[in-house]
Amino acid sequence: MSDDTIRLVTIGRIIRRRRRLLTVLAVVGALVGYGTSLLLPPRYTTSASVLLPGAWEERELLTQAEIATSSVVVDRAAAALDWSGTDGVELRDQVAAKTADGNIVKISGTADTPERAQQLADQVARQFVSFAARIAGDGTDSEAVAQPEALRQMVVQTSRRITELAEDSTGRTVESVQTRTELAKLRTALQEAVRKLDEADAAAAQADMVVMGPAARPTGEAPPTRIQLVAGGALLFFLLAVVGHLTAARMSRRLRTEAEIAAALGAAPLGTVDVPAGPAAHRPQDTGRTARIRRLLGADIRWDVPPTQESGDEEGRRIRCRRVHARLRERLPEARELLAVVPDGDESALRAAGQLLAEAGGRGPVLRTVRVPVSRPMVPDRDEESGALVVLSAGLWTAEELAGLADACADAGHEVVGIVLAGTGWARTARSADRPRHAAPALAVGEDARGVSR
Repeated sequence: MSDDTIRLVTIGRIIRRRRRLLTVLAVVGALVGYGTSLLLPPRYTTSASVLLPGAWEERELLTQAEIATSSVVVDRAAAALDWSGTDGVELRDQVAAKTADGNIVKISGTADTPERAQQLADQVARQFVSFAARIAGDGTDSEAVAQPEALRQMVVQTSRRITELAEDSTGRTVESVQTRTELAKLRTALQEAVRKLDEADAAAAQADMVVMGPAARPTGEAPPTRIQLVAGGALLFFLLAVVGHLTAARMSRRLRTEAEIAAALGAAPLGTVDVPAGPAAHRPQDTGRTARIRRLLGADIRWDVPPTQESGDEEGRRIRCRRVHARLRERLPEARELLAVVPDGDESALRAAGQLLAEAGGRGPVLRTVRVPVSRPMVPDRDEESGALVVLSAGLWTAEELAGLADACADAGHEVVGIVLAGTGWARTARSADRPRHAAPALAVGEDARGVSR
């Protein structure tokens, strides 16, 4: 797994073989999300729009948005709302402003109720318009408003009088020409002053901001809602579980391929024996509360073992067993007895050894099965055996554990003549009608169980 590319089929295998564990973790994540939603009060958000008449550059609109959320505007809004226990510092985190197309500044307010959110957005918009008008010098003084208009009227009248004086000066003397020239210059200067006054009025009109109606009362909570937190918690825990499985598989030192296992034991592989899928397939024989919980959650099922080619039915399993016996006879034609070594806790390998015993005939070496703990391997001393046959499952043991098992066989005087991998068939089919049914030998395999190969 450390060198394999992670494919969708790998993730599918995780989901298929660990679905109970993933389901439980997703439920736990949903409960965590629900608990988080209880700690976070519901929030509601709405916005009020303020129109800025005239021509505005983008930089100027951004400046106005910053002014809308400034401490001066928010403090004024807090004073106008007069909410108990709420000041401008707290409201500053609940107010936001952004620019939109058409010279519009949208001011958003967030509160714990729809009514408060609406009041906050409306009040901040009003205070923003008032403060912007004050900055631009826009006030309610009628005399100040009337002065530019009176000046404009005076300029118009003066320009008209200059025109009349110029028409009266019809002489051709030098003084008359100079008088008309000076009057023309004066009229041009007055027209320029009127133009600048109009431009100043247009610039001042930009401060005449308008609140485009009251903010709409929100009908739903602002994200993240309770449903979003629950769904997000379930999805997060599910993804973390899948990533955890992939990380653990990449960091695991257990051997999963036939070549790696053969290299660790220093023996040649003789084949694969399928065992029918059952409650104990690919599961170590653990006991205790922790083991029961693991079996209940399906966490003890091996998922990271590379899929092997299944034999298909009972007859195919028997054929594979016969091929293993044939290879043994080819390797050891004169052997009378072999020791079948099964790592203690490998239930699939124990069943595979039982199937080898069930298919043994009257010819070839006798198989004697023993279970050896890999933590402290101890193999019976050699008696009449011609070697040891190691039967085990892939993905359960590290190279160090298998090397220790091979050393234990060597210390007892047994040469490892071959290895047999135990595979798992995911569907048990009916037996062929023309073959008698054998008793389940795996349950009878013990430290002294014997059989004779054909």
